[in-house]
Amino acid sequence: MAHTLTGMMASVILVITILLAYHLWSGSALPRSSFGWSFVTGSSWDPVAEKFGALPFIYGTVMTSFLALLIAVPVGLGAAIFLAELAPRSASDALTFMIELLAAVPSVIYGLLGIFLLVPFLQSTLVPVLTSALGFLPIFQGKFFGVSVFSAGIILAIMIVPFIVSVSREVLLAVPQDQREAALALGATKWEATWKIVVPYATRGIMGSVFLALARALGETMAVTMVIGNKPQISTSLLEPGYSIAAVMANEFQEASGMHLQVLIELGLVLFALTVLINGGARLLILSAKGGGK
Repeated sequence: MAHTLTGMMASVILVITILLAYHLWSGSALPRSSFGWSFVTGSSWDPVAEKFGALPFIYGTVMTSFLALLIAVPVGLGAAIFLAELAPRSASDALTFMIELLAAVPSVIYGLLGIFLLVPFLQSTLVPVLTSALGFLPIFQGKFFGVSVFSAGIILAIMIVPFIVSVSREVLLAVPQDQREAALALGATKWEATWKIVVPYATRGIMGSVFLALARALGETMAVTMVIGNKPQISTSLLEPGYSIAAVMANEFQEASGMHLQVLIELGLVLFALTVLINGGARLLILSAKGGGK
């Protein structure tokens, strides 16, 4: 009885996922038949002329998420290692509590933080330093007006760091104590035992925290909408405005109708597929690492 009941509860998740995919697929029939694959590869976005291309939004979503991971992973992993292995237990518990509170902050608050604190700081301090030192790189060229892919990536990094820290800390704490004691008994320092024994032992769990954070970054809407600039373009410079799939859906869904409405639903289908592909790839990566560990 218990097996059947719990199996039914678990199957609810599968049913919800299938229903979600079905409704996104059926709700976007018109643009799929009209544009085909050119919808994914096109870059024009003109609702009046009914010309739609999703590539700028896919680009903005992927670039902001990649930039967020680039910043958040080393910060989050370093903080998790400190909290799990190096900090006093009382300080670790207190800091972890504060980090978990950050994970619960609504995204619109992060958006306001980005507008009133992050963007002015980037304009006055960080971006001038980056452009003077790395201005020869295409990603740091062009005029910076505050709202940009760069700003969205940083605010996303701030949002996903608590997820990486919280999950990675628990994974590191779950490493058997005898692994640490064996390394210390062989003459390793505390840091050597942590970096060379504990962290590799917990690699799969840490990777899971990273991809959990990536899933949050891909689907984030409000904070990104407030700082990315909402301009459907593809630019090599991170200092230029951009657009993400979630942001365009939030901005245009209320006024959309007919073809425009179904195009936005198809954008949701694209985001759903992108999330499934990335998380599926992450699962395969974790399984391959597990097989390699054996």
